[in-house]
Amino acid sequence: MPFSLPDLPYDFGTLEPVIDSTTMQIHHGKHHNAYVTNLNGALEGTGLESKSIEHIIGDLAKVPDAKRGAVRNNGGGHYNHSLFWPCLATPGAGGGGEPSGSLANAIDSAFGSFADFKDQFSTAGATRFGSGWAWLCMGEDGKLCVCSTPNQDNPLMKGVVDCPSTPILGLDVWEHAYYLNYQNRRPDYIKAWWGVVNWAHVAENFAAAQG
Repeated sequence: MPFSLPDLPYDFGTLEPVIDSTTMQIHHGKHHNAYVTNLNGALEGTGLESKSIEHIIGDLAKVPDAKRGAVRNNGGGHYNHSLFWPCLATPGAGGGGEPSGSLANAIDSAFGSFADFKDQFSTAGATRFGSGWAWLCMGEDGKLCVCSTPNQDNPLMKGVVDCPSTPILGLDVWEHAYYLNYQNRRPDYIKAWWGVVNWAHVAENFAAAQG
């Protein structure tokens, strides 16, 4: 099959109490795995099976009409979660705190300060109606920007989203990402989530987006 479920870079319970073990098992083993299975099924016979996920979702117009919705939803789900997992770590393994170096400088340049960035990003996640994602991205102008997308859309989907760009950090605000611990308290989930952001990995994504 062209795509497979990536292993988590940590154990299911590693991120507790911010994200509980049961949520991680369901989120990774059920939800993400279903996106992979459904994506592989939708790609059969399209001629796109050998393409990267970035290529496929970045040019959805080349996906046959009958398969486009399934590829958009499941391809987005696979890409989004594959970006999400390694951007998390415990404080002992580099999670939390603030970024440093060129990423910190870029955040300050784009948003004024790290605190202002956190406020804007948290608002994007908290106010996303229904299910979706908040993103920190490298815009087409080379500057960092914050946006949110519904469902499993993401900023790589040019022609589909309002903020075409390259994601370097994503926050899943679907209820399946937090409901067991936080119920309907999405802002509490977002506040706690900052304590497990792996800024070293986000900096790697930032460097890759710069080319």
